[in-house]
Amino acid sequence: MSIYVEILIRSGMDELWEKTQEPKLHERWDLRFSKIDYLPREPGDAQKFIYATKIAAGVRIEGAGESTGERNDSNGQRTSALKFWSNDPKSLIGMGSGYWKYIPTNDGIRFITWYDYRTRFGVLGRFTDGLFFRPLLGWATAWSFDRLRLWIEKGVLPEACREKAFAYALSRLSIAFIWFYHGLVPKLINRNQDELKMLSDAGIATPKLLGALSLLGFIEICLALIFIIFWKSRWPLWFTLAAMLLATLGVAITSPGYLTGPFNPLTLNLAVATLAVVGLLTGTSLPTASNCLRKPPEGER
Repeated sequence: MSIYVEILIRSGMDELWEKTQEPKLHERWDLRFSKIDYLPREPGDAQKFIYATKIAAGVRIEGAGESTGERNDSNGQRTSALKFWSNDPKSLIGMGSGYWKYIPTNDGIRFITWYDYRTRFGVLGRFTDGLFFRPLLGWATAWSFDRLRLWIEKGVLPEACREKAFAYALSRLSIAFIWFYHGLVPKLINRNQDELKMLSDAGIATPKLLGALSLLGFIEICLALIFIIFWKSRWPLWFTLAAMLLATLGVAITSPGYLTGPFNPLTLNLAVATLAVVGLLTGTSLPTASNCLRKPPEGER
């Protein structure tokens, strides 16, 4: 149940080391932390630090830790070990330990983390951790590693990366909801008369209207699911953009009276088309957890 994440970053050792070991740089790319500060120390003492993580509604969870050692091997490999804990009563994590490992290769540096922790709150804490907290923490670690890779390899600032990812998710989820709602409610549940009228105006024979409406409803629900399942695919966005333009043109030709009503097809389709454009513009150079390995290679287990 420990968390393992590995990514290959095309970088020099010094730059990667700085961006991961310097607190103010580390907190910029790591989704798990909103603040990291080193505490003063005497020569020879372990480096202690404090951290904070912001969660919903501005609530913060605070904790602390210390570096337990660093090692530089003759082959250029580096390792940084640490332990961490939290006395914050809101924290599910009681205490834990882990390491970061930097392994030079011909293609770049294998940047690896492994860590594990003990939870609070007894059986309930262990259940919550296994059900969603630990998988979420592993995903956040992997997503953050890829955000670091984009910063180093492509110069995409972590803050810009976060904003692009938010805009992309918002546009994609909004379009998925619109496809799903319009497929389910007016077409399959309510059998809206305006929907039937527009199909009739488009030349669909009366006996086939209900069947055509149901078919369109199922297609739209499938499109909504496609937007979620194939999260990184761009073709659903292009399809939505084209569909909105063609649908608006079709209504203007066959049912122009609907273009002057409130919440009419023109304004709705234009809004959805705009969301699709936002998704297309923000959907490049985004971090993704799938770019990371989540288990050690076979020979290293």
